[in-house]
Amino acid sequence: MEPIIVTHAHGNNLKNISLKIPKNKITVFTGVSGSGKSSLVFDTIGAEAQRELNETYDSYIRNRLPHSGRAEVESIQHLNVAILINQKKIGGNARSTLGTATDIYALLRLLFSRAGKPFVGYSNVFSFNNPQGMCPECEGLGKVARVSIDRMLDKKLSLNEGAIRFPTFQPGSFRWLRYVHSGYFDNDKKLADYTPEEWDLLLHAPPHKPPAPSREWGKTVKYEGLIPRIERSFLKRESKTFSRNEDMIKEVVVQQLCPSCKGARLNKEVLRCHIEGKNIAECAAMQIDALTTFICAVKVKALNSLKEELLRKLGHLRDIGLSYLSLDRETGTLSGGESQRIKMVKHLGSSLTGLVYIFDEPSTGLHPGDVDRLNRQMIQLRDKGNTILIVEHDPDVIEIADHIVDMGPGAGKLGGEIVFEGTLTGLKRSKGLSGQFFWQQRRLNEHPLPAKSFINIAGASVHNLKNVSVQIPERILTVVTGVAGSGKSSLVNYVLPEYVPGIRIIDQKPLRGSRRSHLASYSGIFDEIRALFGTANKVSPSLFSANAEGACPECRGLGEITLDLAFMDEVVEICELCKGSGYRNEVLHYRYQGKNISEVLRMDVTEAGSFFKGSRIATTLAQVIRTGLGYMSLGQSLDTFSGGERQRLKLATEMSEEGGFFVFDEPTSGLHPSDVEKLMTIFRELVARQNSVLIIEHNLDVIRQADWIIDMGPGAGIEGGEVVFEGTPEQLIRHKTSLTGKYLKKYIHEAIA
Repeated sequence: MEPIIVTHAHGNNLKNISLKIPKNKITVFTGVSGSGKSSLVFDTIGAEAQRELNETYDSYIRNRLPHSGRAEVESIQHLNVAILINQKKIGGNARSTLGTATDIYALLRLLFSRAGKPFVGYSNVFSFNNPQGMCPECEGLGKVARVSIDRMLDKKLSLNEGAIRFPTFQPGSFRWLRYVHSGYFDNDKKLADYTPEEWDLLLHAPPHKPPAPSREWGKTVKYEGLIPRIERSFLKRESKTFSRNEDMIKEVVVQQLCPSCKGARLNKEVLRCHIEGKNIAECAAMQIDALTTFICAVKVKALNSLKEELLRKLGHLRDIGLSYLSLDRETGTLSGGESQRIKMVKHLGSSLTGLVYIFDEPSTGLHPGDVDRLNRQMIQLRDKGNTILIVEHDPDVIEIADHIVDMGPGAGKLGGEIVFEGTLTGLKRSKGLSGQFFWQQRRLNEHPLPAKSFINIAGASVHNLKNVSVQIPERILTVVTGVAGSGKSSLVNYVLPEYVPGIRIIDQKPLRGSRRSHLASYSGIFDEIRALFGTANKVSPSLFSANAEGACPECRGLGEITLDLAFMDEVVEICELCKGSGYRNEVLHYRYQGKNISEVLRMDVTEAGSFFKGSRIATTLAQVIRTGLGYMSLGQSLDTFSGGERQRLKLATEMSEEGGFFVFDEPTSGLHPSDVEKLMTIFRELVARQNSVLIIEHNLDVIRQADWIIDMGPGAGIEGGEVVFEGTPEQLIRHKTSLTGKYLKKYIHEAIA
């Protein structure tokens, strides 16, 4: 069978590389972050496969598909149809759940329409997105938005002073006028001094004509209390007012469980229908394992084929390590790793063959035990006659590869080359950073720091935690581990902060700032850079901000133009006027040490560190480099960072702290093993400065170097929520029931062998 032949790929940092990829095999692409793996696999092979497939459709369909330009490659031969399964969150609105995203809920609806008693209607009425089935009060969302009076009103102020803090109700606005001209209030009176009657009029009055309004009051205008007016005009998600002010509205409203359906999303008539004493909402709220047991117990011979299909799809969720989830889990709350594995579900049962499946670090967020199951699914997909391409750092995934392509040798401008091609045996003998990892010694921390003080947590019962009592050491390096869904995050992110005021949780959530924010602005060096440009050219520093004086008038500093094509997908194009720089042309004539501001922002962190050598800017950049982000450009937009990159950038700004308590949530996500060592050095330095460092992690290289380990489990969801083990790494590998201990022991012994 002819291999996929890539000739002279040169996108991003790729240096005109060519390679052959065998078909119907698993090929793993490895290398340090920024080495060019994603540029080759996603931006070249994946993008070209999708573009060529799209061109086979007629123009009507083509215009409704995502637009992508031709990949930067001379040619790709023998390319199959490709399916990209990345870590981009599934997203969707509040109506999208795990059940709807996988179509399992549709099968469950069918089961209830056939076997449920009493009969309440056909499959569609069991949908919370159908008007016939949804709860009328929350319209199928399970939650209702309610205005928080404390957030909306500043009682220390009067109406004239701007006591109403809701968007578009500021003094002088037409909505504010409705209250100050009503004749009901002394507009200079502090809200704190209102009588109960005045409060009721301000907040709850139904629409009516006020008896004695001011002369400015319109003849047909009606008065209405703040809460009913805001709920009617703003809190309907489909309203234009909501979409325009969504961020501000969220600041003054709270989500509450729907008082009518108690979160079930469906109306009372539908919820009367039961199978074995359970209604469909109760089934959707079950953990996957429990739901599987429930479906097995349904005894209706005529529905055996439906049951089998349901059990098959639930089995796929279990096989990819998501048995701890429930069908009613909103897709917007899933992590990137969970989203990627859910996307896999639809393909595991597919009968299509001859496809190219492309995965982006599928082991992210997985315990070594779950990685084993993931590997079996990859092998199953390959054995059906498909080609599997995986971008990955995890050695357990690399080990199932039939073919390996190691990128590097470094990151950014130092990468973009093929360091090695071949089998795992050959990789282990290669001289690149990936090869070095396999023959390095992996020793347990034989001299862990002893804890001199502890935080004593007692009786924790958040989420799936089962009355957990545990001691969290201070001023040493602690790792909390366990399978996904075992209760790690519940213990650390929800319970621990109640015991530790001022705790610093450095997670993978989006960084503060808009799409206009970039690495230079977030790290605090951009002000200094602009000041240097201003002084060198004797002009205002604000001229060098693409958000202020220096902004290109065409794209307003974004460097790109977004074309809204109404019913079609929006198209993003590079701004022709500024050629993507975001700056006015005259700004680019000003230089500092031979570079204009756009050229400086295009520098990667390592290059910029040398350029600004000897300055405070270089000191900050050195901290960024130490976290493994030296390959990123100063002007890289924050909204393009991966979760792991976000977390490491946050870490770079916190490294000089002393005497604090730091929590890191899976900081090795997306990191090559060689960069993990750099991260561990930083964690050790934090501990040396009398900080407490706690890491939620699956990475065995991190676990082996801990001073203290807390292993949660033994399983996920309702089977987890307990402390399985507390102690040192050496004690963990001797523990008889810890799954983490079993894999750590194997990891260490394989290295010794």
